[in-house]
Amino acid sequence: MQKFSELQYTRPDMEAFRETFEQAIRELEQAKDYAQARKVYFDLQEKEAAVDTMATLASVRNTIDTRDPFYEAEMKWIREQNARLIPLNKQWNTALSKSAFRADFVREFGEQMFRLIDASLLVQDERIIQDTVRVGEICQAYQKDSALAQTDFRGEKCNFYGLLKHMESTDREERKEAFHAWASLYASISGRLDEEYDELVHLRDGMARKLGFPSYTEYAYVSRRRFDYTKEDAAAFRRQIREIVTPAVAEIREKQRKRLGVEKLHYYDEALLFPEGNPDPIGTREELVAKAQKMYREMSPETGEFFDFMVEHELFDLETKPGKRMGGYMTRLPGYKAPFIFSNFNGTSADVDVLTHEAGHAFQGYLAMRSIPVHRLSGSTSEINEIHSMTMEHFAYPWMESFFEDKREDYITSHLIGAVAVLPYMCCVDEYQHRVYADVNMTAMERRAVWREIEKNYMPWRDYDGEEFLEGGGFWMQKQHIFLYPFYYIDYALAQMCAFQYYGRMKENRPQAWQDYLRLCRAGGQKGYFELLREGSLLNPFHEGTVEKSIGHVLEEIAGRY
Repeated sequence: MQKFSELQYTRPDMEAFRETFEQAIRELEQAKDYAQARKVYFDLQEKEAAVDTMATLASVRNTIDTRDPFYEAEMKWIREQNARLIPLNKQWNTALSKSAFRADFVREFGEQMFRLIDASLLVQDERIIQDTVRVGEICQAYQKDSALAQTDFRGEKCNFYGLLKHMESTDREERKEAFHAWASLYASISGRLDEEYDELVHLRDGMARKLGFPSYTEYAYVSRRRFDYTKEDAAAFRRQIREIVTPAVAEIREKQRKRLGVEKLHYYDEALLFPEGNPDPIGTREELVAKAQKMYREMSPETGEFFDFMVEHELFDLETKPGKRMGGYMTRLPGYKAPFIFSNFNGTSADVDVLTHEAGHAFQGYLAMRSIPVHRLSGSTSEINEIHSMTMEHFAYPWMESFFEDKREDYITSHLIGAVAVLPYMCCVDEYQHRVYADVNMTAMERRAVWREIEKNYMPWRDYDGEEFLEGGGFWMQKQHIFLYPFYYIDYALAQMCAFQYYGRMKENRPQAWQDYLRLCRAGGQKGYFELLREGSLLNPFHEGTVEKSIGHVLEEIAGRY
């Protein structure tokens, strides 16, 4: 494989691919034995991987620079082509579902393969082709609008990520000024974001109803492969967080207020945990990657091999740049069995979190792409995938001295507090989406009021110091998952419960905890959510009492540290 920057993008020949697809459907339906059906399946999978690799390459380059007209146009074309494939995908999945050799596939690859296939048939249909294309267009417009937004701050041009660094300053006036600049920047584009989200909500609701779902919520649960739990289970989990975690975070915030010596803790104070300053990583981008490479080599043979591969092929784009999409992600180039990590470094500890969190995703992908033959089973649902990433953050603690030197303990303290304090916010995002899609005709201002109501319920300490846009409920707009990946956020909270369980075991028996974690990573998505929890020796977050059991030792440790 070449370095990522040297990979050549070639627009896939989709007419030829469609012909191959149609032929594969005929051959599968006419297969005389399992060996023939199996060959047809894997031959088509190889062709799909080649197309998907080019699509991913275009997508990554589009997010690296949303201003690039070539890749913006390519993404529009790819979305249109993918939408046109919906009927063929449905025919293919129908042929697999009804195949005379279904039982043979199950015996070799497991029942989960067909749970996914059968679920896809419920959410794939030619009736939603144009809606699917339009959703993609709006999402791309949202990404571009948020990526290009910038403001002048103390003599420099700053985007949203650039301002976050200033919001961790030890100078309260600087934090306050940066916060108001950040809020004003969102307020300045809020009209467009409201319009984009309103259209997305109505489009998604319409798609669901065309396919016979009572609302988009039910459609989303099927499309996100949530076979093991319901929206009622999610509500019960949120209640556990509200009853157990919200009071604990309120106590932490009160300790923080006293440490900072302020009369009232405002939102722009929340990011600063230590009066003398939060721990920031030491080193350039190249130095941080080199430190991560040393860490992964020492962590295990598997992680060493994985990260050496990432470095050798330069499978990262880490620095914040003009026009770059917000956030961070890991994606896969299946034709090369290669993960790719995208991020926006801003000089804070979040930069190191990328080299652990996104690397956790990438590590699992690296393992699974080399050991699981069925591509759709190499990754799991996000409730499981986020365990891979969040657990890796905790496994990395012993090496944090190389990143933070004498601030290592402060980093671990702040990381644990951050992992706990964000849980109520995750529940806000989830409940908000359930409320929005239950009443799609809410106006933009009504949606903002709903957000503020939910926010006060889960985060009663939150104070925006009179910032009108946020006091009115505008904070939800900064969460891109709400726009791009509906209902994908409670998954982080569910996964954090499991990561805390692994962290507790690390403190008692690190080798055993690592083996349990490695077993979960290697399993990919070959089983359902609850089955994979058992595979990884994890308690089910939905069971009453699991939240308290998972987080208890963490709260005790924080109390001793902070």
